[in-house]
Amino acid sequence: MIEMMIDQRRKDLGGFEVGRVLPHARRRMVGPFAFFDHMGPVDLPAGIPKTVDVRPHPHIGISTLSYLFSGEITHRDSLGVQQDIRPAEVNWMTAGSGVTHSERFEHARREGAHLEGIQAWVALPNGQEEIDPSFQHVTTAELPTWQEGGVKGRLAAGETMGMKVGINTFSPLHYLHLELEPGAQFQTPTDHSESAVYVVSGLIEMDDGRPVGHGQMAVLERKTTSNIRALQASTVMVLGGEPVGERFIDWNFVSSSKERIEQAKADWRAGRMKLPDMDDQEFIPLPPDPATPANPMS
Repeated sequence: MIEMMIDQRRKDLGGFEVGRVLPHARRRMVGPFAFFDHMGPVDLPAGIPKTVDVRPHPHIGISTLSYLFSGEITHRDSLGVQQDIRPAEVNWMTAGSGVTHSERFEHARREGAHLEGIQAWVALPNGQEEIDPSFQHVTTAELPTWQEGGVKGRLAAGETMGMKVGINTFSPLHYLHLELEPGAQFQTPTDHSESAVYVVSGLIEMDDGRPVGHGQMAVLERKTTSNIRALQASTVMVLGGEPVGERFIDWNFVSSSKERIEQAKADWRAGRMKLPDMDDQEFIPLPPDPATPANPMS
């Protein structure tokens, strides 16, 4: 059964839009998933300016999970990694104690591209928020897949339904990519206590008869399952996992400690966080703190 519905909120990143789903005012996280952005869909013409790129920026306390349906992104980070990500591959970067990275649209700049994908942040559990940063890339061939009853499925991260991806996720979770033909059905996993269904495109119906369409996330009641039925050809992501506790989010920093976030902000402002080895000529400055509201009685 559905606990609540969340509609994406469109946000301009300076060249293309994303649909932000998590965090939401009434639902900050689903399991360890603390952030969920639907990139595009957008047509990027050849010759796009570098201002469209996501310049080097920092993270702490999370793993970033990048997954594309179309297009290509070039990742560079302060660990010395340079890795292109293409459709149905996974870039899993664990920030831990601190990492910086950039995301460049170099393929689109050369040839033009239709770009669409999801970037999620997975909060690290207590006791592991300050682990050493790391990076893992998983190819399409390494991700478990199945096909049955009009459903093509791929497990992009975690473990469920007897399948497992070779990524250390640090806490239990599942992250599924489904392509459903009209009329096809899928029963969501019950492996983890919190889960949600996000419709990338198309239209589905949940077992309570409620429709869920493009850009909507249906957060399920804890420890329940739901039957998905495609009302038209649909692309759907199913995510879930175990809660890791309260997390604070400020800009690109996630932590169980507000003081740790303030330290990270100070480190970035002072230039104490190393930039990517192959992309160290520019960076995104720390945004100013929100202005203190005026005293309404003054």
